[in-house]
Amino acid sequence: MQPGAFETLADPTRRRIVEALREGEKQVGEIVARAGVHQSGVSRHLRILHEAGFVSARPDGQRRFYALRPEPFRELDTWLAGYRQLWEARLDRFGAALEERRTARDPDRKEPRK
Repeated sequence: MQPGAFETLADPTRRRIVEALREGEKQVGEIVARAGVHQSGVSRHLRILHEAGFVSARPDGQRRFYALRPEPFRELDTWLAGYRQLWEARLDRFGAALEERRTARDPDRKEPRK
């Protein structure tokens, strides 16, 4: 995972741009409408996202189309996977503890609640 990935995505405008591009390739004008920022601001943030490897740019005559690149998101997902296992294990233990409390209060109950 590249070191600046979290810093790149920390900006709310860049996250709105990423959200706009989730639906597929878009021109700057379309992104401006979705992000609620002037064209110059969107262009600046797209440059930052492009330099960080999060978006690709495809020229088509006078227009440029931007799209998300999957690789940095896969890297983030791989990095987060270890933490996800930690959270899931803690949630499983929490669920088991809750079930033990319920059983202790109602010992006649046969099946655990779902």
